[in-house]
Amino acid sequence: AFYAADRGMNVTLIDPEKNPGGVCLHRGCIPSKALLHVAKLIHEASASKNWGVEFGEPKIDLDKLRSFKEGVVNRLTGGTGQLAKQRKITHIQGTAVFKNNKTLDITHIDGTKSELEFANAIIATGSRPTVIKSLWLDSPRLLDSTAALELADIPKRMLVIGGGYIGLEMGTVYAALGTEITVVEMMPTILPGADKDLLRVLHKSLEATFKSILTETKVLQLAEMKNGIKVTLEKNGEKSEHTFDKVLMTIGRRPNSENLGLENTAVKVNSKGFIEIDAARRTAEPTIYAIGDVAGEPMLAHKASHEGHVAVEAIAGDKVAFEPAAIPAVIFTDPELAWAGLTENEAAAKGIAVEVMRFPWAASGRALTMDRIDGMTKLLIEPKTKRILGIGLVGSGAGELVSEGALAIEMAANATDLKMTIHPHPTLSETIMETAEMLFGTCTHVYRPKRKK
Repeated sequence: AFYAADRGMNVTLIDPEKNPGGVCLHRGCIPSKALLHVAKLIHEASASKNWGVEFGEPKIDLDKLRSFKEGVVNRLTGGTGQLAKQRKITHIQGTAVFKNNKTLDITHIDGTKSELEFANAIIATGSRPTVIKSLWLDSPRLLDSTAALELADIPKRMLVIGGGYIGLEMGTVYAALGTEITVVEMMPTILPGADKDLLRVLHKSLEATFKSILTETKVLQLAEMKNGIKVTLEKNGEKSEHTFDKVLMTIGRRPNSENLGLENTAVKVNSKGFIEIDAARRTAEPTIYAIGDVAGEPMLAHKASHEGHVAVEAIAGDKVAFEPAAIPAVIFTDPELAWAGLTENEAAAKGIAVEVMRFPWAASGRALTMDRIDGMTKLLIEPKTKRILGIGLVGSGAGELVSEGALAIEMAANATDLKMTIHPHPTLSETIMETAEMLFGTCTHVYRPKRKK
């Protein structure tokens, strides 16, 4: 909406919230990162005794913590509201349904109704938490990710169903606040799809943070008891029962593509609920576009923003396509895990030949000064051209480092480009330069001579 206004279009934004912001700002990445910052602080305060500085046990003021988190959200969403006004965008607080391919039926927040005709429309309705209906209980003890962010209390014992990024991030928050966390995941590993070498570092850290991580384990039944929720688990054919104060269900998200009146248009929705679009983010209805979570994986806010730009440019008549070479992904646990471009798993599945260079953070001066050597930087390099195809990192602040690799991939940079780029010392960013140097057998801090032909 902002970009369309910047391009000189007459823009109306329809959203049920008082101020725009979507899932990310209101009940997703922003409030969770505010809480994860607090969790990291608690972790570092505990670790500081190893450096000669010791603090007492943290005292958690839950009301104040909630206030801090909500203050961050309110400040950001208030800012977007001001930006909408500055751009002279008409913001209608309410919901809309397509009457046809050029008209919307709007229900305002006060219950009144109106119609709006449009030349073009962009659907950006986001997603919502997925739940397993057969297991779901109408109980305040059973949470989805939205409810977990409200921090109603700090339970003594909590089960997290799902070892994806949402479950691990929220588990990290509650563990730092004093909750015993058990994670259960059906797949053989947490974060299915992440490269094993990076995941190994994170898994080791989470094993120390959580009470237990149970992979290849199914949840068979949830039953509310007087003192909590009784959970029946099954692993390798053996059943076991456990009681938790609360259960957090984080098994993914589903697109908000229902109840939009799409049946009154030519817009098509696939079997997974995603709206079908072309490279310009245009649906089967030429006047209607779709972006973000509702338009397909990956469900990431930064991917949605760039899709929005492409859709607006297409509406403006520009010849455009959404064809990124790399979309960074970050799991904001401690340590963080991040990657962009080709992963080692994808290279193996597609039969793509790559050279993989791995730099252990134990060889990084900056990591040593931080007492955070539990990290690794890796590059996937095309053997003939030495072009950078992928980057992966695990370690403190990995999410802040991955963008250099994403830029290298987008710019078709090669290992020499990274090797010859002077990085400041001592920083963790140096590990990217030194990982590139490893390809040539000239890495200063890791002796890895190049094999003779």
